[in-house]
Amino acid sequence: MSFCSFFGGEVFQNHFEPGVYVCAKCGYELFSSCSKYAHSSPWPAFTETIHADSVAKRPEHNSPKALKVSCGRCGNGLGHEFLNDGPKPGQSRFIFSSSLKFIPKGKGTSASQEP
Repeated sequence: MSFCSFFGGEVFQNHFEPGVYVCAKCGYELFSSCSKYAHSSPWPAFTETIHADSVAKRPEHNSPKALKVSCGRCGNGLGHEFLNDGPKPGQSRFIFSSSLKFIPKGKGTSASQEP
């Protein structure tokens, strides 16, 4: 089952610099680069959010093992969370496409200042 179409140009797939990924629409902090990991999909994959309310989730009607994910602040559609499909047993995998913006460490968000 395909959830997203691959159009190429997913700039964050192999991007592993220290920093924070924020919502491209409102700038809310979503993921730390520390939670990003290499994955075979063409989109960036993360294991956890920065804040408990970074994202909102709702069931994906086509798959009981996936949730649609949107920005917890503005509601911008971000991608999907695949339940129990992370790098370790019991972890979920978040995947996103062009809905993210990267802020390098030390450049503007409180979370990007973390070691």
